[in-house]
Amino acid sequence: MSVAHAEPMTIELDAARQFDFWLGEWDCTWHAEGLEHVGTNSVYADLGGMVLVENFDGRPSLDYQGLSYSVYDRKAQCWKQTWVDSEGIYLDFTGRFLDGAMELRRTAEAALFRMRWENIDPNMFDWSYQRSDDGGTTWTALWEIGYSRVL
Repeated sequence: MSVAHAEPMTIELDAARQFDFWLGEWDCTWHAEGLEHVGTNSVYADLGGMVLVENFDGRPSLDYQGLSYSVYDRKAQCWKQTWVDSEGIYLDFTGRFLDGAMELRRTAEAALFRMRWENIDPNMFDWSYQRSDDGGTTWTALWEIGYSRVL
């Protein structure tokens, strides 16, 4: 009896694998008020590998925690993410992986917000949360985090 081997799922073959670079355990560093801050982020795949679950913990630097759920919506051909946190905030984002970066956006308060994962390497990447008040022509960084892989 021969066993057929399936083709590996890659970004090129399956858009639902575009966020796989984020899977793992991460140390996070950011600067605020002239100080370096540290936290952690744990990201794993659930529900048959179709949902990415994020568990962000800003402690010890920041008493702030958050969870997100990200899924590739094949019908809409985009990523969708829901974020909730220890301050009772709920945010929803949609976006795509393009030109080597993942970008998710949302509109609120007459402004455009985006998260970007860029400079992606197997063991590190840069994440930023940005705001635009001119429809996306210019962006202001609200939070920038450097990620370094632990596992």
